[in-house]
Amino acid sequence: MLENKEINEEILQAEKPKHKDKLEALDNLSLGISIVVALALGVGLGLLLKEWTGYTWMLWIGVLYGIAAAVLNVYKAYKKAKASLDELANDPKYKYQAEHGINKIDEN
Repeated sequence: MLENKEINEEILQAEKPKHKDKLEALDNLSLGISIVVALALGVGLGLLLKEWTGYTWMLWIGVLYGIAAAVLNVYKAYKKAKASLDELANDPKYKYQAEHGINKIDEN
């Protein structure tokens, strides 16, 4: 029985990506970059529309599109983070704590 448990742990460790923590950090960094890029593209679009049409308010249309794109990127990142936390909540280690209202390990 103990050997099977050790083998299962080795299999689980082998399946995990080697650089998972680095990939998560890059994913979080990409959120900030995508917000800046969305705003820059919106302003660029607004300036282009302003030059084509001659109306100043077209700039603000582009800015609003950029802000909307940035908010959409944040919402998508939130959904992705929530899904990973929900997956973690199904982990037996944390599920027991949640069911029994244990937040900290007792230090008795």
